[in-house]
Amino acid sequence: MVSTNYAPEHAGIGPYATQIAEHWARSGHETHVLTGMPHYPSWSTDPSYAGVWRRSEERGGVRVHRRRHTVPPRQTAARRALFEATVLLHGLAAPPRTGRPDAVLAQMPSLAGGVLGARLAARWEVPYVPVVQDLMGAAAVQSGVRGGDRAAALAERAESYALRRATLVGVIHETFIGKVRAMGVDPGRIRLVPNWNHIPGPSRPREESRARLGWRKGDTVVLHSGNMGLKQGLDVLVETARRDPALRVVLMGDGNQREVLGRLAADVPNLVFLPPSDEGEFPDILAAADVLAVTQRASVLDMSVPSKLTSYFASGRPVVASVAAGGGTAQEVLGSGAGVLVPPEDPDALLAAVRRLAADPVTADALGAEGPRHVASHLSRDEGLARIDALIDEALGGPRT
Repeated sequence: MVSTNYAPEHAGIGPYATQIAEHWARSGHETHVLTGMPHYPSWSTDPSYAGVWRRSEERGGVRVHRRRHTVPPRQTAARRALFEATVLLHGLAAPPRTGRPDAVLAQMPSLAGGVLGARLAARWEVPYVPVVQDLMGAAAVQSGVRGGDRAAALAERAESYALRRATLVGVIHETFIGKVRAMGVDPGRIRLVPNWNHIPGPSRPREESRARLGWRKGDTVVLHSGNMGLKQGLDVLVETARRDPALRVVLMGDGNQREVLGRLAADVPNLVFLPPSDEGEFPDILAAADVLAVTQRASVLDMSVPSKLTSYFASGRPVVASVAAGGGTAQEVLGSGAGVLVPPEDPDALLAAVRRLAADPVTADALGAEGPRHVASHLSRDEGLARIDALIDEALGGPRT
């Protein structure tokens, strides 16, 4: 596997890459992962890897090969390009010494991971299977990053290079299919492999978790968990908190916009920041909130489905999605029955939705209860891993399932 993100990262695509690789190892396969240094979502290198140039380590029965790369604390097109270039060049210069594998699977993004996976598979003359979690080309032009248009053109060229060389292409949501086809991939080689819920359900009573967090019984708590980047447009939650001082808005996580949001919310005492939680506490913190928020900028062409959604559903709390209608996130929230949609970048609409749910706890609880049911019927880990296995088996010449 080639994946820029991997454990100990526990947000974004890292948990999916880790669970796939460890599943292969448990199944008796010799499994190797080529990855970078842990840095997400803070966009700062994990202190335990500071100064490390190359390292191989055993994690969960998997041989993990790490290669150093730049980590830009602030995103610009040039800095992101340097990040991708250093991932690619170091991976090509020092590939893991594994012998010839049966196949190479790459997680996209990053761009470098896709290109690196394609090049290594060609070198070893084995099937190459990228799994599209997101596409950087579309994200670059919509993100607001300086130089986004130029970055988008370069990113799409790299993505097209990686995808057209694939034996099969996995996509986590049907909204990616049209874009992948437009890059020259035969639709007969595209397979749908949705993500799954990668965390357990809550283990403590909500009241106990709320008391530990200092959230009073009468508080209405809106929680956003995960990456604080440009794409998320989290200033809408700052403005929502500003409009109702009685509302408690919590931003839990990290990212390159954390400091900007802190300055924006300096005069909003009812908005608080929490650091990323550890895996043991994470489900209980989600379940302690009254409403879970997912937000995206209005300019974002929402093909991707944030990894946080599967965790949100498992928590049993209602979701308010401030995203473009018709995109992947909107489809997932409506399809789950576990939440409601409001227009993106509209704090008044978001606040009105939260107030309606707070005033009608029966409806809020009913919406929240749909999440675990959706997880059980559509997002189980076993089914998700089985889809990945079937994808690899087919690439190796087995029957399509």
